[in-house]
Amino acid sequence: MTRVYIAIGSNLASPLNQVEAAIDALKQLPESQVVAVSPFFRTPPLGPQDQPDYLNAAVALDTTLSPLALLDNTQEIERQQGRVRKAERWGPRTLDLDIMLYGNGTIENERLTIPHYDMKHRMFMLWPLFQLAPDLFFPDGQSLRGCLSCLKDTPPERW
Repeated sequence: MTRVYIAIGSNLASPLNQVEAAIDALKQLPESQVVAVSPFFRTPPLGPQDQPDYLNAAVALDTTLSPLALLDNTQEIERQQGRVRKAERWGPRTLDLDIMLYGNGTIENERLTIPHYDMKHRMFMLWPLFQLAPDLFFPDGQSLRGCLSCLKDTPPERW
């Protein structure tokens, strides 16, 4: 099994219910087991500020699914929970599931980039991840603690 970390975010349609339902759906994935869930955090939106705050969390998952099969499954969970993908970046959404890390591997293709392309600059991704794996190192050898210490943002408050 490969340890995977997935970021979860929601700011529409009862975010707490959306995130809890997403975690339940992740627990039902084939060839996979949720091993830990971070606390839930409230974070301001990235980009347009005329939208509600986000509920953000992270999940540690052990899986034998391939990265692309896992992506297909997470996108199906998003779709089932009302996510409509639009060209607009950083807009409000019912659910966002991002594969942050897949083992110690790196992937870059038209569908998937692992580690997540900008996670090292996003407190809303790093802080929940830190709750699950404070001693984590990224595939490039950089520590999660080191990335957090470089951010100017303060850690988010609990939901």
